[in-house]
Amino acid sequence: MDFAIRAGAPEDAAAIAHVQVSSWRTTYPGIVPDAYLAELDEERFRQHWRQHLSAGEFLLFVAEDAHGVFGFITGGKIREGIKSYDAELYAIYLLADRQAHGAGRALTLTLAASLRAAGFTSMIVWALEQNPAVGFYRRLGAIPVLRKTIQIGGADLPDLALGWTDLHLLVP
Repeated sequence: MDFAIRAGAPEDAAAIAHVQVSSWRTTYPGIVPDAYLAELDEERFRQHWRQHLSAGEFLLFVAEDAHGVFGFITGGKIREGIKSYDAELYAIYLLADRQAHGAGRALTLTLAASLRAAGFTSMIVWALEQNPAVGFYRRLGAIPVLRKTIQIGGADLPDLALGWTDLHLLVP
């Protein structure tokens, strides 16, 4: 599959919102309450992404092919202090039919390289423990760091922090 990775821009907001909502609806059935998934609103996410992309508050990269944007990743300074970690992969989403073709790995490595270039040395990612992406992060060398419970749609769900203690291990 041919694709390119590039920095996201405010005009990508609608495509990013579509990817996010579609990804949640294909990844989280049986994990996140169905009512929560049904209520996800692309327009609300589009506004959110346009605002944040316009402000340049964090790094965001998109994966696109001839059909348009099909995935994205975002990250920056760690939001919740965890000893020995200074950066965070905030979110990564890919349309279900574009997964397992290398785009997730390419997005993660692009983010890691950009974080390293900005002076960060390590990175954490939070993922619902039942999320199949936990295996993806482990295959990229992330190790379990911390576990907590979060609430989504009224359900208490186990959330797992996985981390890379040295970004040089991801991007030599």
